[in-house]
Amino acid sequence: MRTTQAGTRYLSDAKRILNDVQMASDAAAGINTTPKGHLAITAPVMFGRMFVMPAIVDYLQRYPETEVDAVFLDRVVNLLEEGLDVGVRIGELPDSSMRALRVGSVRLILCASTKYLSQHGIPQQPSDLIDHSIISSSAVSGSSDWRFEQSNNQYSVKVKPRITVTSNDVAIEAVLEDFGITRLLSYQVAPYLASGELKIVLGNYEPKAMPVHIVHRENHLTTAKVRAFIDLIAQRLRDDKALY
Repeated sequence: MRTTQAGTRYLSDAKRILNDVQMASDAAAGINTTPKGHLAITAPVMFGRMFVMPAIVDYLQRYPETEVDAVFLDRVVNLLEEGLDVGVRIGELPDSSMRALRVGSVRLILCASTKYLSQHGIPQQPSDLIDHSIISSSAVSGSSDWRFEQSNNQYSVKVKPRITVTSNDVAIEAVLEDFGITRLLSYQVAPYLASGELKIVLGNYEPKAMPVHIVHRENHLTTAKVRAFIDLIAQRLRDDKALY
C-alpha cells in the first residue's frame, strides 16, 4: 500500500501548519528568547563532517537547552517535506521559497600527490589525462566525460579510470597512496593541499566556482534557535579559508 497524491499533500500541509503553530508559540514567548528546543539540520555528508558538525557542537555547548538532529546526505533534501530547519547547499540554487545566505564557494579541482607528479609528470592540458592513472569518484562525477573551461571555451575529455569508487574519502585515500589523479571538490582535500601532500593540476582549466549557501524556510516567525545557529555557522564558514 502507498499514500495517494492527496494524502501526501495533506501530510505536507499538516507538517507545515504544525510547524507554523510551534514557531508562533516560540515567537510569542519573546523574540529575543534564549535558543531552546529541537533543531534539524542537513548538509552533504563530507561537508557536514568537516564543517557543520564542529558548528553543531559549538552551538550545543553555547545553548544547553537545545538538541540537534543532523541529517547528512549527498542529495538535495526538501526542508519542508522532511521537517528540517536549516540546510547547507553547494551549487547554484533553483528558485524556491527558501531564504538563502551565501557563505563561501568551492571549486571542482584535479589533484595528485607530489610523489606521483614527480614520477609521472604534470599534465599541461586536459588531453594529457589519457596518459595518467585516473581515480574517479562517482560521488563527484557519474560520467567518464570530464568537462573543463578556459577563457569561456569548454573542453571535454573522456577518461578511463583505473579505479572507480563511490566515496570521496576512498578517492582521497587512493590519491594519498600516490596512485594517480582524482577530481574532487576543493574543500574535500583542503587540509592536504595546505600541507603540500597534494597538488592541484590543470588549475587554469577549472570550471566556475560553485557557491555555498545556508538555506532555511522563508518565514517571518523564524525562531531564536534557528537564527542563533545560522549566525554561528555563517560566521564560521565565512572565516574558513577552505571556502574562499
